[in-house]
Amino acid sequence: MPKQTGPDAPFTVQPVDGTRLPRAFYQRPSTVVAPELLNKLLVRNDGRVARIVEIEAYAGSDDPAAHSWRGMTARNSMFGEAGHLYVYFTYGMHWGSNVVCGDVGEGVAVLLRAAAPVAGQELMYPLRPAARRDHDLASGPGKLSQAFGLDRHFDGADLVTASHGITILDDGMAPPDDPVVGPRIGITRAVDFPWRWHVRDHRHVSVRAPRAATPKRPA
Repeated sequence: MPKQTGPDAPFTVQPVDGTRLPRAFYQRPSTVVAPELLNKLLVRNDGRVARIVEIEAYAGSDDPAAHSWRGMTARNSMFGEAGHLYVYFTYGMHWGSNVVCGDVGEGVAVLLRAAAPVAGQELMYPLRPAARRDHDLASGPGKLSQAFGLDRHFDGADLVTASHGITILDDGMAPPDDPVVGPRIGITRAVDFPWRWHVRDHRHVSVRAPRAATPKRPA
């Protein structure tokens, strides 16, 4: 019998050693959870694994850029229990995947912006036909969702119980001591909030700061 690997498949594949993050990890402000998600592993039950290297925090009613800023709606899973996925369609072509944080009804979350593939790249490339190298597979929120096959069917997935065959693991690698912190990308409101974090000098992040030019020696 072929192995079941879709959203309803049981989480039986453990391609890497690690511990699922508990509910309490997510039940905190998104701006606290976000930098601590760096270097954690996003894992699907079919063997796809990637290390999270870039994230953004969104803070509900305190954040005009958040989808939850205007208040609760029945279809917005961002207001649900911490530790679930909030997956939304954007720009008429991409899916964005967020980890719900805080308290029920608060509407705060962390956008998974980029990840470095660790295993299962052979399953990612067919979903990312434009990618030519591993660092093209998940170097952006739309690319990450595409590489992991995340769409509306995963909206509301419980990462703590791996209800849809997807979870986040801690394999012992600590978050970086000196992540790059700066404004979020692709928004038109609250553009100055310093709520984007990424692993410094990592080639898999979506946008890296340009390197400073080396001063020329005087003639």
